[in-house]
Amino acid sequence: MTEELLYETRGEIGWVTFNRPKARNALTFAMYEGLAEICGRVGRTGEVRALVITGAGDKAFAAGTDIAQFKSFESGEDGIAYERKIDRIVGEIEACAVPTIAAVSGYCTGGGAAIAAVCDFRIAATNAQFGFPIARTLGNCLSMANYARLVALVGPQRVKEMLMLAKLIDAPAALACGLVTELLPDPAALYARAEELARTLAGHAPITLQVTKEALRRLQARLGDENIDDLVRLAYGSADFREGMAAFLEKRAPKWSGA
Repeated sequence: MTEELLYETRGEIGWVTFNRPKARNALTFAMYEGLAEICGRVGRTGEVRALVITGAGDKAFAAGTDIAQFKSFESGEDGIAYERKIDRIVGEIEACAVPTIAAVSGYCTGGGAAIAAVCDFRIAATNAQFGFPIARTLGNCLSMANYARLVALVGPQRVKEMLMLAKLIDAPAALACGLVTELLPDPAALYARAEELARTLAGHAPITLQVTKEALRRLQARLGDENIDDLVRLAYGSADFREGMAAFLEKRAPKWSGA
């Protein structure tokens, strides 16, 4: 694909790698779109029967959207457009016709966590950390669809801890709450297990897997169809969001005003 988003096939298994390790694999719009394109294409071509998504290095799966993508934002309408773009992209990843596995090592936050959340399986190395620490960093919010997905995965109280306390969930806690299904001791073991799991899925009836995925996707979609443009506009149009971006880029703590 590109230097920042790698894709290869190994027999019936496709491997996608976020490849910006020096930036903790922070996601550009091109990386988001590239992953969505792969997820759509493999369903049409049948080139693989399972897809593993991971991050280069052992520091991060993906540490959210690259802040540079927000520099041109001027109002809450930009936030609405952004969340709709991410909803479309994440929705295309979720609708991938073949089983998807997120193999997580290190930080899995923001947009990276949203991608992992729509994968069919999440397995992690013991150094994994999951979360959406935006209450202490940028001061923005999620879309309704992403709130609904998280609640379905881990429950409303855990979502409040992740969002309101900006609390990262470590690997043992992620296993305990069902966010991941397996923990592996290191990245090597993680990738070996991802390969094994993908091969198991590739050997099962593809139509059964596809129908099950789509049925559950439709069920989940009912929970996230509420329009919250007013809330997204409030967050992204706030002075606090602009302060959060400035503070992040200047490597200082933000000074929240509530405005």
